[in-house]
Amino acid sequence: MSRVYNFSAGPAVLPEEVLKEAAAEMLDYKGTGMSVMEMSHRSKAFEEIITEAEQDLRDLMNIPDNYKVLFLQGGASQQFAMIPMNLMKNKVADYIVTGQWAKKAAKEAEKYGKVNVVASSADKTFSYIPDCSDLPISEDADYVYICENNTIYGTKFKTLPNTKGKDLVADVSSCFLSEPVDVTKYAMIYGGVQKNIGPAGVVIAIIREDLITEDVLPGTPTMLTYKTHADAKSLYNTPPAYGIYICGKVFKWLKKMGGLEVMKERNEKKAKVLYDFLDQSKLFKGTVVPEDRSLMNVPFVTGDADLDAKFVKEAKEAGFENLKGHRTVGGMRASIYNAMPYEGVVALVDFMKKFEEENL
Repeated sequence: MSRVYNFSAGPAVLPEEVLKEAAAEMLDYKGTGMSVMEMSHRSKAFEEIITEAEQDLRDLMNIPDNYKVLFLQGGASQQFAMIPMNLMKNKVADYIVTGQWAKKAAKEAEKYGKVNVVASSADKTFSYIPDCSDLPISEDADYVYICENNTIYGTKFKTLPNTKGKDLVADVSSCFLSEPVDVTKYAMIYGGVQKNIGPAGVVIAIIREDLITEDVLPGTPTMLTYKTHADAKSLYNTPPAYGIYICGKVFKWLKKMGGLEVMKERNEKKAKVLYDFLDQSKLFKGTVVPEDRSLMNVPFVTGDADLDAKFVKEAKEAGFENLKGHRTVGGMRASIYNAMPYEGVVALVDFMKKFEEENL
């Protein structure tokens, strides 16, 4: 078996241990004589899988009892509509736009009410996080929305915005479970799991109970109402059962590793290796202001599009996959999620040093 170092932004690298366990259970899950892929979502075996997955996630994040955990479908992009449909009671919301995904979320929310962009970093190609200590929060805003870690641009909110008492909604897709989090600071946290937790097809939403009501915008489909899923414990319809099963295995792996404090230390150590090299490199440079750098997504460039393409090509040949930057930014991007081993980042930096020597 020859595994590459996969720096993809998502679907992304998963812990090898988890993949091996899933492979061993592929044909016969715990004596059921069938794969989790084949079993009824109403079966006792699957009920145990989803219940245990939720409990392990609650343990990892210290999720309070007055928050519901929902396993949903439709990607983070479906939440761009679902959030205003369920939460925009006054038909007003404030958005902080620090990248492509927050921008798309704001545009989608405009279909349902008034959207105020109270801060943005679009003026410098989303290379920083704006000061959010004293924002012009709208008096009648139903919530304030952020994308906490920007996968494409490699920025991260190190301090949450001052929402002046308004509910904070955060898309945490690319920093989910990468560090400890105080759930009580948010009204809702959600994210697609395909970056740091599992295979594509599952979205996890953690929502304060008082926000889950029947009072939704007129015309909201049954399937896009949080109450539908909360009341049915994420089993209103057939859920992405196999994806949830893998997520559950990743939660157990994270617990075994020592939890989110340990993951944060590991992630800081990995990111430091790459950022330290970028800061002294004569060829490569990072694109984000140092104080707002993400631990998960590291964009960098040479300043020459042809050289960037050459680097991506040669890196691929050397076993470093998916280093090409997002189409809207160009350059390169290394996504170094929880499951990326430290050795993978060291190997990448060694390759970058060699490439620099050969191309300067």
